Amino acid sequence: MIPLSLGEIAEIVGGKAEGDSSVTVTAPAVLDSRQAEPGSLFVAFAGEHADGHNYAERAGRAGAVAVLGSRPTPLPTVVVEDVQTALQMLAAHVVAQLRDGLTVVGVTGSQGKTGTKDLLAAVLSGTGPTVATVGSLNNELGVPLTMLRAQAATRFLVLEMGARHVGDIAELTGLVAPDIAIVLNVGLAHLGEFGSRAAIARTKGELVQGLAPGGTAVLNADDPAVAAMRALTDGPVLTFGRAAHADVRALDLALDRLGRPSCTLRTLATSAHLALPLVGAHQTLNASAAAAAALAAGVPLDLATAALTTASLSPWRMEPRDLACGATLLNDSYNANPDSTRAALDALAAIRGRRRIAVLGEMLELGDDSEAEHRAVGAYAAARADVVAAVGEAARPIAAGAGERAMILPDNDAAVDWLRDHIAAGDVVLVKASRGAHLDEVAAALA
Repeated sequence: MIPLSLGEIAEIVGGKAEGDSSVTVTAPAVLDSRQAEPGSLFVAFAGEHADGHNYAERAGRAGAVAVLGSRPTPLPTVVVEDVQTALQMLAAHVVAQLRDGLTVVGVTGSQGKTGTKDLLAAVLSGTGPTVATVGSLNNELGVPLTMLRAQAATRFLVLEMGARHVGDIAELTGLVAPDIAIVLNVGLAHLGEFGSRAAIARTKGELVQGLAPGGTAVLNADDPAVAAMRALTDGPVLTFGRAAHADVRALDLALDRLGRPSCTLRTLATSAHLALPLVGAHQTLNASAAAAAALAAGVPLDLATAALTTASLSPWRMEPRDLACGATLLNDSYNANPDSTRAALDALAAIRGRRRIAVLGEMLELGDDSEAEHRAVGAYAAARADVVAAVGEAARPIAAGAGERAMILPDNDAAVDWLRDHIAAGDVVLVKASRGAHLDEVAAALA
């Protein structure tokens, strides 16, 4: 964050400075008092179950010098009526001060956002100082928090942008208009919240509509709903994917014995071989998106592919781990929807092993289609795994779809017990569900 005094912050957000207004914030803003560091701004929300203002002193002991909140605290505090709005105003102001030397990239899609963001950040960081979303902090709080990590030396700001309602991404681009907008796909994630796939497409398109003047849209040539977003901008468009007309085309896909993909990325001008250290053929689509965005940012294809060969993903995204028993764990437990679960199951099927075991939990926010989608995923899993373990009552339709290869485990503890008793050397175990199912607990217990 650029240095700002408490008084300056109060003026920017229209708040009142309580305490020493000369105190200067020099470090990022945080919502969690445990994440505070010397010079940081602690943002306090009064929630239903906890009041952040009560943790101001703890944040101060960790190094926070000031608070943004709705009432005074023991630390110097900017008091505002609406903390979320004030946080967003502050973030918009900070990035506006840095805009001349800063390239802003927005990334959205029904799945693959975090992986693509991670890959692009790896590429851009080799060219200049880069700030990117941590994990999947991609909402109305996560985006401004990421923006506030930008400093005078920052050259690239990569913002993952998520949504659950029409208008959510437009709100985020209202804080900062991206120079490059990546749209990966239009799938079924959060279908229950949006109501229709058309509403999902409209919302993802808000990122393209929110581009800065002259900004570049980077669109998936393989997804008709995304390719159609070309009509939403008068600016330049770059496409990626496996389609023959893609500007950055992934060709000659191959997988090694661990399911790690390699391919050729080709443009009209050049081509480069790419071998990813990641699991799953679907990673090549994310890599081609990152390469296309890198081209839009001025990074040549050969430098982009070189950086991609050593890139890593955020935790719990197709994260392989060798277990003490000799089995391999694929921890993809951060989140799930039907499309991302199919991609993970394809990755599981591509790995050579004694048995392939898919441990699957509920996929949330699918609305009226939930039972049908769970059944369909179960059938898909049965064609790719030797055992399909459905965890929890809400995952029972997965077992119904999987038929004879299915088993039902009532909860996470039962899943851990069964896996400990049954997996052996050479087995490959995929763990995947929506975040609310907490299957990360199963993965952690095995590891």
